[in-house]
This record gives sequence, structure tokens and C-alpha cells, in this order.
Amino acid sequence: MTTPAHPLAPSPQPAAARGGGVLRLDPVPLGGHRDEDTAVVACTGAGGERLLRNVTVPTLTPHLPDPATRTGTGVVIAPGGALHVLAADHEGDLVAQRLAERGIAAFVLHYRLVPTPTDEEGFAAAMRRIGDRDHLAEVSRAQRPQALADGGAALRLVRENAAAWHVDPDRVGALGFSAGGYVSLVTTLDGTAEERPSFLGAVYPAWWGEVALPQPAPPLFLAWAADDELGDAVVGSCLRLQDAWRRGGLQVEVHAYARGGHGFGALERGTTSDGWFDAFVRWVALTTG
Repeated sequence: MTTPAHPLAPSPQPAAARGGGVLRLDPVPLGGHRDEDTAVVACTGAGGERLLRNVTVPTLTPHLPDPATRTGTGVVIAPGGALHVLAADHEGDLVAQRLAERGIAAFVLHYRLVPTPTDEEGFAAAMRRIGDRDHLAEVSRAQRPQALADGGAALRLVRENAAAWHVDPDRVGALGFSAGGYVSLVTTLDGTAEERPSFLGAVYPAWWGEVALPQPAPPLFLAWAADDELGDAVVGSCLRLQDAWRRGGLQVEVHAYARGGHGFGALERGTTSDGWFDAFVRWVALTTG
């Protein structure tokens, strides 16, 4: 059983107004957590993108569109990072900004992570272990209840505050990248009706084990690159997910790009995978319209 999410009391204060009239609110703790988060920036990517580690307090950060362009649709975004770090920018805030500019309210979920050593040598050793597929599968299975708790709390919170955030509670979806795709899938497959997203986007996810679909299961959008460095852990997962939805007679949209590698997110790589975002936005509009 998951811990109930708390409606906003009081409403969060605006943290910053961004381009395109997007309003970013302060993060909201989930599931009754009120203690101090211990998250730190682990490192930055080549473009300065943040990777967070040791997230101990799950939070949800709203990015609300300009009232003149809002569509009433909301999306909970779960960044990836092998359940050990969070790609907070190019699979989180940057995606949220782009969605909000298209009129879609976006909510970035910082879910709890596997604890890693605070010293750099120990952290590096922990990160090397995630290259072991069996180890990563074991970690994912162990994290499944916590992933459900955080993902489910995020979906419930958005629906509980639908009026304040100007979203239709029946049009609140989820979008997860890599390990965030695992979190979004767990929320979809294991969650209650209140926790289950209205639609689901999974971009280069890794899924371990069987796919037992709930009733009803939401429409699914899948995107990945054939040259993903994680190989069958991602490509095989996507094909199995596609087949499960297809066999269930459910709506599934598939974009398998020739090039793009793993972890492209909102980054422009000059490859065909750059088209996933526009494809997703169009799919959401047609699916929820």
C-alpha cells in the first residue's frame, strides 16, 4: 500500500517565470515526507546537464503553461539514471519547459534513488556496477515498491490539485526516460486507478520480467534508438512492451529510430531521434483530444 499524497496546503509559491509564459513552481514533497532531502549534484554532462544522486525525499515540481495556450493536459515526467542518479535537466526540466511551451502542464518527479557513497571513489565504484545487467535487474526489482509509491503519489497529487493547476484529471499522463520509464511503467502496471496515468510515454525504457497489463491499460507511446548502447536491455524491453500492448488489443505508438544512442532526452543530436518530442506532443493531442 502506498502512502497517501498530501494536497497542497498552502499552494506552492512561484519559483520562476520562464520563457513562453511558463511558470515553474517550487517543488512539492510527496507521500508525507517533510524531512530534508540529501540530494547532491553528482556530476554534469558535456553540456552542463545536472545529474543528481542520493535523492531521499520524493518531490514534484510543476511547470505550468501560459493560460492563453494551456490545453488542460498534464504530464508527470520521470528522468532516468539507472535508479542511482537523476538526469534532472535533459530528461526533466528541459522536457517540462518544452511541454509547457506547447500548452501541456508538466510535473517533474524526483523519485527516491538507490543510496550511493558520498565520497567520489565510492560513488564511481557504485556507478560501475550498473553496467552489470543482472545487478541492474536485481536493483530494479528491489526498488519496485518504492517506485510505485513515488510515481503513484505524483499522479494522485496532480489529480487532487487539478483545479488549481488547470488540468483535466482524466488527461494526466506520464512520461519516463530509461529508469524513469521503469518508474512510470511500475506506476501503470501496479498502481490503483487513481495512480494509473491516462496515457503513458516510455522513452528508451528498460523493463525486467513479464508484462501483466492492468484493466484498463492506458495508450502507450514508445521511442528508442536501434543503436542504444544498452542493447537488448532497452531494445528488447521496448519490443516486449509493444507486443504486450498489441496482444491486449490496446493502443500503442512505436518510434524506433535508426540512430540516437541512449539518453538523448531533450538534447539535439542531429539524428533521427531528435524527432521524438514533436511525435510525442502530436500523439498526446490526438490521444487526449
